[in-house]
Amino acid sequence: MQLYLLHIISFLGLIALFLSFNQYVGMENLHEILKIEKYKKIKFKITKTQHLLIKAKINGYSGNFILDTGASNTCVGFESIERFELAAKNSKTKASGAGGTGMATQISSQNKLQLGSWKSKDFSIVIFDLSHVNEALESYKAKPVHGIIGADVLLQGKAIIDYFNHYLYLK
Repeated sequence: MQLYLLHIISFLGLIALFLSFNQYVGMENLHEILKIEKYKKIKFKITKTQHLLIKAKINGYSGNFILDTGASNTCVGFESIERFELAAKNSKTKASGAGGTGMATQISSQNKLQLGSWKSKDFSIVIFDLSHVNEALESYKAKPVHGIIGADVLLQGKAIIDYFNHYLYLK
């Protein structure tokens, strides 16, 4: 266990060193290090509303998602159940977020999630009313989204976000 922690600490230290001296070593070196460490590189876009927009596939079907480091779970709207062929089951869990609290949810288990070439099998997705999110986006003339990629993906994939170059790295 201690050796594993030392490996993580030294790897994170190495990344911090490269980020600190970016003007000397260049971001292409960071990409090479992450490639050696078996990270997958996924492009995202910055929307008019300053959200991170990323494409993902659920059960083989593509959609547009907000990458949200503050969202605990990956979720989709009720209107996307059929699109992604989700087997939705009622949940006692209530969702909370910028749109309010106490929102009813459903859960769908055993899904396949893919971002770029990164894949996760047997993935659970929370389903709830995303209309408040899409209404806010549309009020700024931004396109609606099918869902949100949350911290569950970022933690599972040991995420590193390169905000400057608009890349998400997942392992």
